[in-house]
Amino acid sequence: MTLTARTLGAAAALAAAAIALTGCVAKATADPAASFTVKSTADACTVSADTAKSGTLTFDISNSGDQVTEFYLLASDGLRIVGEVENIAPSASRTMTVVAQPGDYFTVCKPGMVGDGVGKSAFTVSGDKVAIDGPDAEQKQKAVDLYAAFVKDQVGQLVPAVQELVNAYQAGDDAKARELFPSTRAYYERIEPVAEALGDLDPRIDFREVDAVADGLDWTGFHRLEKDLWQPAQDALNSDGETSAWKDWAPSTPEQRGEFGDLLIADVQELYDYVHSKDFTTALNDQGIAGISNGAVALLDEVATGKISGEEDWWSHTDLYDFAANVEGSKMAFSLVSDLVASKGADGKALVEEISTGYADLEKALAAQGSLDAGFVPFTQLNDADKRELIDLINALAEPLSKLTSTALA
Repeated sequence: MTLTARTLGAAAALAAAAIALTGCVAKATADPAASFTVKSTADACTVSADTAKSGTLTFDISNSGDQVTEFYLLASDGLRIVGEVENIAPSASRTMTVVAQPGDYFTVCKPGMVGDGVGKSAFTVSGDKVAIDGPDAEQKQKAVDLYAAFVKDQVGQLVPAVQELVNAYQAGDDAKARELFPSTRAYYERIEPVAEALGDLDPRIDFREVDAVADGLDWTGFHRLEKDLWQPAQDALNSDGETSAWKDWAPSTPEQRGEFGDLLIADVQELYDYVHSKDFTTALNDQGIAGISNGAVALLDEVATGKISGEEDWWSHTDLYDFAANVEGSKMAFSLVSDLVASKGADGKALVEEISTGYADLEKALAAQGSLDAGFVPFTQLNDADKRELIDLINALAEPLSKLTSTALA
């Protein structure tokens, strides 16, 4: 999909500023022995070791449970996500590669991809702070700076878009609010992993009702507005296929609309403040190239775990807008590390070509259903063949994309 002026306000400037990335991470950070196995089951998350030296760490996760699972490396506060792998099917394996700075962390698995997870354990990284050095340090830093600019641009456009959406919602202008809902969410969906790394901010902004109930959280954010704007039939079920849509829910009163709208504005402002803070700059610099490439993977996982099933926007059926925005954000992140990966020899070039082809094929299939500018068909209009094609293309892209970080850091 072409990244349009509307969807990526500063994309043209970013593209003009992008430069080729060559070379590799300092040898001290690329220790091939820094690899760990993770065994995820229904009630355990067993990591082969609980200490490591700072630098590039690789976790090979296998799922022997009977539910799709996730694996997280969390910061010392137990909330900020340093690295994650989602959508690990039963009997499947995935690899996560991160650049870990010295400090205290936690590892945890999340069978069923809800709740607090299982097997949360301390993980300690010792050694020296990992610096970006070598002949390509300036070019690598430029890529990080460009990604930071992209995130700030998207959040900068999200703030007024949310304000306009909330204004219509609180005024009872549901027709206008329904029109604004999917395009507003697109700004958020392109950079969602940034919010996900901030503990409870993403749940406050973007949790579905069934997820909030499962985690015992107050249900707020985009999807709270969505259900008011597309009120379900009396016999409708929630996205779990079991719970009545009207269980413990009723259309919001004008006063409640005022509260939910104001909360969404405040939470998005918190996200804006964060991406313009030193903490955000420090986090990106600490993660370096790995943070960008892992972001590309995480956004494609967002598509695989919610959008392709139609569970994300259960009431509005605007899932394809989210789908397209996730893909755009993933492709942008990939574009900033692709030259570095291509510099790794024949294998690196082949990987970049394979990933580029995967994006092109996925975008072509998605374009058959509409666009962010012209609008997408409701998810409910996709037939089984349409869904199968998109699923197959996502899987075909996810496999080589999962190698992106390890190749970039080789």
